Amino acid sequence: MTTRPVRTAVAAAVLMLGAAACSSSGGGDPLAAKSPAGQGGSGKTVVVGSANFPENVLLASIYSQALQAKGVKVEEKFNIGSREVLYGQLQSGALTVLPEYNGALLGYLDAKSTATGKDAVNAELTAKLPAGLGILDSAPAEDKDSLTVTQDTADRLGVKSIADLAGKSQDLVVGGPPEFKSRREQQFKDVYGLTFKEWKPTADTTANALKDGTVQVGNVFTTDPKIVQLKLVSLDDPKNLFSSQNVTPLVNKAGLDGTGTAALNAVSAKLDTAGLTALMKRVAVDKEDPSAVAKDWLKSNGLG
Repeated sequence: MTTRPVRTAVAAAVLMLGAAACSSSGGGDPLAAKSPAGQGGSGKTVVVGSANFPENVLLASIYSQALQAKGVKVEEKFNIGSREVLYGQLQSGALTVLPEYNGALLGYLDAKSTATGKDAVNAELTAKLPAGLGILDSAPAEDKDSLTVTQDTADRLGVKSIADLAGKSQDLVVGGPPEFKSRREQQFKDVYGLTFKEWKPTADTTANALKDGTVQVGNVFTTDPKIVQLKLVSLDDPKNLFSSQNVTPLVNKAGLDGTGTAALNAVSAKLDTAGLTALMKRVAVDKEDPSAVAKDWLKSNGLG
């Protein structure tokens, strides 16, 4: 992703909620064992981990409760830290399951990869992961860069995709993080033939800048709760200018059996971007407990 660190403001605001969701992670070292070993997966407790930002905690809680609904014994170790720490824990077997984002994970394994679409990204991931690790089915849900507009702008211009901005972009001001122009200006020209009237560094105020008309187009993450709150529209990206960032379970294959695999794949089949965005509004804006939000989602989708 282009600017995941920008989301730390949201993360900080609800980090304590994420911690409250960790029914077995408790305080202290999140990697320390908090529950006795039980039967599940390949005869072991399945250990579900998460990174230390609220969306990942929410996804981990969904995974954990989906597994438990199928009779799998689960230990939760949430809010652990960065991918660098988490990946090593998956390799060692200290963690069994982790919610990942396929494009970001591929970028971590191969910074020079040019894969963009979901299938291409997952094919490269499968080839580059060590033998003990694997990915399960990717969800349609993505937390990725987007070009976003207000509903009024979408209706006025008649746009549903980035491609629809051709012939119109020269009259539009685009906002995003400070580095957005240097990273993306040439790509928009090459891939979609777009040249914007002006680029404004709006950083984490981009959604609000769209709403107040400071910019007409903005770089907003697709699961940002403000998309729902402010009734914004993320434009489709038919040429995959932004790399796929599908929510994807990363697993230590020795620790998960067919029952666990099927449970997680069933979650992926039901989880889309609009749904995840709505869930994140409940967590980040409405300040609901992520574990309760996860439980509601599983129940409403027949998985809990």
